[in-house]
Amino acid sequence: MKKRIWELDALRGLFLIGMIGIHFFYDITELYPLVQVELPRWFARFLNSCGISFVVLSGCCVTLGRRNIRRGLTVLGCGLLCTLATFLLARFGPWSDDLIIWFGVLHCLGCCMLLWSAFRNLPWWALILAGVAFRLLGFWAEGVTVSQPALIVLGFRYPGFASSDYFPLLAHLGLFLLGAAAGKLLYREKASLLPKVNDRNPLLRCLQFIGRHSLIIYLAHQPVLAGITTLIFMLTRG
Repeated sequence: MKKRIWELDALRGLFLIGMIGIHFFYDITELYPLVQVELPRWFARFLNSCGISFVVLSGCCVTLGRRNIRRGLTVLGCGLLCTLATFLLARFGPWSDDLIIWFGVLHCLGCCMLLWSAFRNLPWWALILAGVAFRLLGFWAEGVTVSQPALIVLGFRYPGFASSDYFPLLAHLGLFLLGAAAGKLLYREKASLLPKVNDRNPLLRCLQFIGRHSLIIYLAHQPVLAGITTLIFMLTRG
């Protein structure tokens, strides 16, 4: 069996912990107003960096894996389940429509994995050029208002659009391809860059475990956090 590259699993686990922390913070400030705080700009940027880092890392890992079509369909399917769940909670539960996840990180990653076949044979420098181009297109799309809701997938917003988790494809496909360029450059031998580090360290083993099971943990943490914050809200409001 091919040996996994431990630092990639550990980084995925670390970034996932960061994303879980972001979602918990969102739940206690937006889903239920348990805490009222105005975030400084630097902290808001730090929160956003975890999701961005996750996309870049996924691009790096896609150069090492196989069955990316199957994996992409699985991740995209999980994203669609998140859309269905949040839609039902908004329509028949306590949530507002602003919390519906129309195109979140799982949708984006699933689409990027499916699109990877069109880019996989490019050299690293061409991936960088393509990544920068898509990133610039994504920035441009942010300032364009459209009337067609389906275009939110690419990054074009319609008036009144809101979502609790939004990772438009153009800008983040650029990050994914930049990560893929890094993967082709750094992991040509498909081996760890840190072979002398003791990857059996308990902390690193924990992070690797989380990273290896990131999809399941990501799906499970959202209802768990929502349940915890709902319980806290009910207890504190008597």
